[in-house]
Amino acid sequence: MPVKVFSLATLSTFGVSPTGRYNAMNPGRVSNPSWNFTRTVVVTFKSSGSWVCPTGVTSVEYLVVAGGGGGGFLGAGGGGAGGFRTGTGLSVTAGNTYTITVGAGGTGASGSGTATSVASAAGSNSVFDTITSAGGGFGAPFAASPANGGSGGSGGGAATTPGASATGGSGNTPSTSPSQGNNGGNSSYPGSSPFARGGGGGGGAGALGSNGSTSPAVGGAGGAGTASSITGASVTYAGGGGGGHYSDSPGTGGAGGSGGGGAGGNSTPRTAGTSGTANLGGGGGGGGGDSNTGNNGGAGGSGVVIIKLNA
Repeated sequence: MPVKVFSLATLSTFGVSPTGRYNAMNPGRVSNPSWNFTRTVVVTFKSSGSWVCPTGVTSVEYLVVAGGGGGGFLGAGGGGAGGFRTGTGLSVTAGNTYTITVGAGGTGASGSGTATSVASAAGSNSVFDTITSAGGGFGAPFAASPANGGSGGSGGGAATTPGASATGGSGNTPSTSPSQGNNGGNSSYPGSSPFARGGGGGGGAGALGSNGSTSPAVGGAGGAGTASSITGASVTYAGGGGGGHYSDSPGTGGAGGSGGGGAGGNSTPRTAGTSGTANLGGGGGGGGGDSNTGNNGGAGGSGVVIIKLNA
């Protein structure tokens, strides 16, 4: 029966690592090899739970993404993305049970007419051992005082407000190194008719949220997220929500940031903000609207915790 011979490079792709003496007479071969068989295990938590560290494992690679913030109501700011933290070499103890917390996305704002009745909320933290990623900041609603975005893993976008512009929330709050997120975008206010206003985009893990614009009439785009290949495939997480637009003329909500950020709502015709994508930690889009009626903001997307180890 023929025997299949694998090269060392091929075996290495299966987690097989030879040790032994290098054979100078026959390069590429190892004399008297002792084979160590290992396998890579990736454990993904899409909801809270617990993990028991296996025997022989002393450190792990991790990705911890928090829940995204909810978008505001009516020409509102987009929600900030959940905090994004990743690293290698985190010490763990075999046999210990670790509590895993996966943060929920924040509620999107809702209202009636031009008044907000339910405020947008920040996302919730995600936690693995000593690593905590902060929930994304809320997107501010129209006519709030002040109409500044909330701070968090990434900051929420500011809302349009009569008589003034407003400021996006601070990202990387609390501060981590490397940074877990970016600031939200500012809102626009033209100061004269036709009062077309754009809410700021929520910050993303990889970029600031864009400012809302009067000309062209558009909400700020959500900040881009950051890609990770911890699962073996490249996936982008933690994009900011787009800002909504307020006007009695046609206007466009901002695009959601790559990595699950929801799009902002349009002014005319009016549309609601889109929710962030579950388990990517994207911020919710801010709601659009006109001078008579507003639309709701989208909810933030839930976070995720991923652990990678050799067992």
